[in-house]
Amino acid sequence: MNTIETMKIVPGMKILVRVDFNVPLKGTEVRDDNRIVAALPTIKALLEKGAALVLMSHMGKIKWGKVSDEEIEAQKAKNNMEFALPVLAKHLEGYTVKFCPATHGEELKKAIAGLKAKEVLLVQNTRYEKGESKNNPELAKEWASYVDGFVMDAFGSAHRAHASTYGVPEALKAEGKPVALGYLMEKEVKNLGACVKGDVHPYIAILGGFKVSDKIKVIDSLLEKCDKILIGGAMAYTFKKALGQPIGTSPCEDDQLEYAKKCYASGKIVLPVDSVIANDFDNPTEIKVVDEIEDGFQGLDIGPKTIKLFEEEIAKAKLIFWNGPTGVFEKPEFQAGTKAVCKAITENKEAFSVIGGGDSAAAAKEFGYAKLFSHVSTGGGASLEMIENDGHLPGIDIIG
Repeated sequence: MNTIETMKIVPGMKILVRVDFNVPLKGTEVRDDNRIVAALPTIKALLEKGAALVLMSHMGKIKWGKVSDEEIEAQKAKNNMEFALPVLAKHLEGYTVKFCPATHGEELKKAIAGLKAKEVLLVQNTRYEKGESKNNPELAKEWASYVDGFVMDAFGSAHRAHASTYGVPEALKAEGKPVALGYLMEKEVKNLGACVKGDVHPYIAILGGFKVSDKIKVIDSLLEKCDKILIGGAMAYTFKKALGQPIGTSPCEDDQLEYAKKCYASGKIVLPVDSVIANDFDNPTEIKVVDEIEDGFQGLDIGPKTIKLFEEEIAKAKLIFWNGPTGVFEKPEFQAGTKAVCKAITENKEAFSVIGGGDSAAAAKEFGYAKLFSHVSTGGGASLEMIENDGHLPGIDIIG
């Protein structure tokens, strides 16, 4: 594995570091700087070696296509990478941190050419370029031509073969220039790798979230490796309906019923035995705990019997992978299940526990349990695809 430690760096060498600064915003303010903080060990290590750093990341979504130029500009204004500059500069106090508003052309070329050793240039949102998500070879070659090496440290984008995550290192490797994984990527590969191998038992997976269809491949993969898969969240109701159980007005994917039935036949699926239900999602006037969901009600969290069942399974585990809350944890009335899962996992001191990013990571942080997990992934989609694809992701494989 090519890493920073094996990379030969001379003072002034220009390194493009693909970071994940896709941070949540409130207007123009960074609401949570966790992703910036996560990149600091790699950034500081390279600066200490005398490198001149070019930091690239996407922020938000720019929906190209049949939209007006005004709409594109409005999207760009909302997802301006310059919003992250003050936070980055604060964390890198003592270093010169600059910003380049251009994503290609002479202005970017000059900004990078003028960089000195131990200086940092944050480049505007890569998705300002239409060719970024299409891995446009000309764009990738242009970016690669400005630097002497590449470090991939954006795990949250490693499952996408974009110009900045795949095309640039591909072009640099073809020229014999060094490419490497950053410390954050190394950590993700190592810790998620335990869940990919699945050679520690009992191995328990906890899956929640909305759709079964979003997680078919990961369910298939985990069924081969896990001893038990605990199903919560809205996806549980598709399984329940597949087994002929009443689900009221709970969300259900009717086109996944046969798949759910097939999965259940494995004997590894553990479903909720009771639910917290309500007569309305937005403005409930009646909330209760039931074994069977009544007509006119929908399930919004697992009930106390299920919590006890899940706690018993979690307590036996030596390896735990969790992706997806068990209920609508954003609402206090329906967060008991997710909170209990957090508590149960962190109380099992014998288990290596991994949160596969996304809403589960947000819940663990909100409830104060995040630091008690063995590993909290910075990429929800990437962590799932890594499980699905037996450890392979485009942004990892291209580094070699």
